[in-house]
Amino acid sequence: MPIRLRITTFFTGLFILLLGIVCLSIYYFSSLSRLQNVKTRLTNRAITTDRMLTHDTTINKEMMYRIDSLTAMALKRKAVQVYNADGQLDYFYADASGDSMPVSPAVLAAARRSGTFYFNQGTREAIAYSDRTLKNGIVIVSVGVDEDGRENIDQLRSILISSFIGGILLAFIGGYIFSAGLLKPVRRIANEVKEISAHNLERRIPAGDTHDEWHLLASTLNQLLDRLKDSFELQRRFISNASHELSTPLTLISSQLEIYLQRDRSEAAYREAMTQILKDVQHMNSLVQALLQFATASRNPGGLQIGPVRIDEVLMQLPGEVHARDTQHSVSLDFGTLPEEDDKLLVLGNETLIFTAIMNIVSNACKYSGDHHADVSLLVEDHHFIIRVKDQGIGIDEQEINNIFQPFYRIEQEHNSKGFGLGLSLATRIIKLHKGDITVSSTPGVGTVFTIVLPGGEV
Repeated sequence: MPIRLRITTFFTGLFILLLGIVCLSIYYFSSLSRLQNVKTRLTNRAITTDRMLTHDTTINKEMMYRIDSLTAMALKRKAVQVYNADGQLDYFYADASGDSMPVSPAVLAAARRSGTFYFNQGTREAIAYSDRTLKNGIVIVSVGVDEDGRENIDQLRSILISSFIGGILLAFIGGYIFSAGLLKPVRRIANEVKEISAHNLERRIPAGDTHDEWHLLASTLNQLLDRLKDSFELQRRFISNASHELSTPLTLISSQLEIYLQRDRSEAAYREAMTQILKDVQHMNSLVQALLQFATASRNPGGLQIGPVRIDEVLMQLPGEVHARDTQHSVSLDFGTLPEEDDKLLVLGNETLIFTAIMNIVSNACKYSGDHHADVSLLVEDHHFIIRVKDQGIGIDEQEINNIFQPFYRIEQEHNSKGFGLGLSLATRIIKLHKGDITVSSTPGVGTVFTIVLPGGEV
């Protein structure tokens, strides 16, 4: 069912419920008021008759009959029936001769017990009244037909039914028009989104100045488009740079093979060529491994093996690993004062990825430091681990700091050094994957400090 029709149906259903309650309440209380009015009239007539016949000795039955015949009431088909203590009809008056109303002994008994008792026969309504203070057993039955009251109630019922049906139609039409206006921003946003493609990510959805839920939706979609644009741009640069990095050694290998296959050469020449090709293949293999690590670090945490990792044990692996990769590189560790409880040194994450991220930063620090040395410190603060990697290297210009975490980006001083420009980007992806943060401060010619913050306890 279309959402517009769903909104209209819900709006109409709610209106039907409220209007139905109002109409039923009006009809119920109006009927109750009519009945109470009839009871009051009939009771007053019965009381008047009782007082004239039983309290005033000057009024006999003939005079009472004349009084009844001259008394005007709004009720039709009036009748007064008086029963003595034995249940015998002692006095009777009716507008139409013989138009009496049957009264059972049970009705008379009920009137004597409670004073008044209401009963009806079709449209004729009656009150049986007995003055319990006298205890004479006399019961006066006052009868009448409330034609005007019932006609008014019938008219009211017709008006309410017509109003109810008309209200339903108006509610449906109003709801349909209202839902159209309500969903108009959605259609506008949908039309704008249809015009946006991978080749047109610069376009944005007008959010307007209303600051309502539609403004929030448009703003959220615009933020999504900003992220998609950044992702597409990052992917484009990544593919371009990766293709360039892979094509360079392939071109060298292909060129060398073509040259050496043009004519016969000595064994030494072939060996030299194979040695160079091997270096190029190793270079390509290193790049492929780096790309695989980068892809792994870009996954959702749900697809990785997550477990408790002691951050101090990860850092203690650094000196040996750094020295194994390059004997000229060295690392010093400073743990300061650590908590005695083991569970306060745990990070929930993937140990291999965490070590890879920190190792990449430390390797860069050693590579670009004059003494090829890096200082690594660990501080535990507010359930967070703060890891600082400091070097005394060439430093980074302020305008390049925001770019160093981009894949394949290398600052001007690094162009003559080995590497692919993936280390810091890989480290950033891994740290973000573990809900951490990484920042850098640097002074050219003095050194650089990388600060990694990881949450303790859980990712």
